Amino acid sequence: MALNKVSVDDINVSGKRVLCRCDFNVPLKEGKITDENRLVAALPTIKKLIADGGKVILCSHLGKPKGEPKPELSLAPVAARLTELLGQEVKFAADPEVVGPNAKAAVEGMKDGEVILLENTRYRVEETKNGEAFSKDLASLCDIFVNDAFGTAHRAHCSNVGVSELVDTAAVGYLMQKEIDFLGNAVENPVRPFVAILGGAKVADKLNVISNLLEKCDTLIIGGGMAYTFLKAQGNEIGKSLVDDSKLDYCKEMIAKAEKLGKKLLLPVDSATITEFPNPIDAPVDVEVYESDKMPADREGCDIGPKTAALFADAVKSAKTVVWNGPMGVFENPTLAEGTIAVAKALAETDATTIIGGGDSAAAVNQLGFGDKMSHISTGGGASLEFLEGKELPGVAAATNK
Repeated sequence: MALNKVSVDDINVSGKRVLCRCDFNVPLKEGKITDENRLVAALPTIKKLIADGGKVILCSHLGKPKGEPKPELSLAPVAARLTELLGQEVKFAADPEVVGPNAKAAVEGMKDGEVILLENTRYRVEETKNGEAFSKDLASLCDIFVNDAFGTAHRAHCSNVGVSELVDTAAVGYLMQKEIDFLGNAVENPVRPFVAILGGAKVADKLNVISNLLEKCDTLIIGGGMAYTFLKAQGNEIGKSLVDDSKLDYCKEMIAKAEKLGKKLLLPVDSATITEFPNPIDAPVDVEVYESDKMPADREGCDIGPKTAALFADAVKSAKTVVWNGPMGVFENPTLAEGTIAVAKALAETDATTIIGGGDSAAAVNQLGFGDKMSHISTGGGASLEFLEGKELPGVAAATNK
């Protein structure tokens, strides 16, 4: 995949209308934004476009309105909060059809350095189908397109791919650039030794990732719920642990592939087990640790054990590049978070480039207070997974090559 893209630093936006696709898909509770990380993350690109004298037109989706205007999914609260964060007015164009009379009039009257925000792009049914009519509407508002929404880069929608095909210049913003630099290049040409850590519940979600990373990394570590399918494939008793019996042959193939390629494949050597899955998730649990070949039939593995935590941490120590996607256990439960904490700690203490691939591992690292110790925390769950699979992301591919 060509990863050398025109960025906001390469373009001149002075006096031009710039449509900037951001990821403002923030959690809302009764019209209030409960986590504004995504807004804060978008500020550097927006400020750059303002400082360079562009007429800045922001757009984003929010939730899943499925092609119809839903007032509770309006971006109006985002415009209000961005106004405060930027210290200048972000005018909200309240059009149910997104590009309507309000948006057109607002863009028409813009001065250099002013900002407007369009309504939720998913109010339009064409958005998720990359339909031409909406792409044309968006393109009609701008001279230049900037994509800074990595979270939707794995989807070909009007507001990231369709519009970029109808403008002369489609650049990437700072957030997108950072994702390409870290995630894309870590996998394509890593500084070695390169250690990849995969966790999470299901093997099925990570089939292509496991296979692709085995070819790219030096050591592949597998923890989390999906490790038990691997352990069962090796002939171990895994009790009531999570398992995908349809993927046992696949796991055997991957173990053989690692051996053939001369790669280290590390699996848990012990597990923290419980008798009943906690309900609620943070309820107290009675943990007993068993080695991987001695698990009782009536217990369920829900985290890596202390020996495994030490083994995984040790593998990270000599690494130069580490990519981590997926927790080591049921980290929402304080007793079953120890394995995930141990891995996060090992990453925090290494001098290696450490890249957290979005989703649950990003949540875990931030929740456990290790966020600022990582080189890069990806903003896209699905998008970062597809990057790790070695897939071409439509939203990245659509940007103009340097």
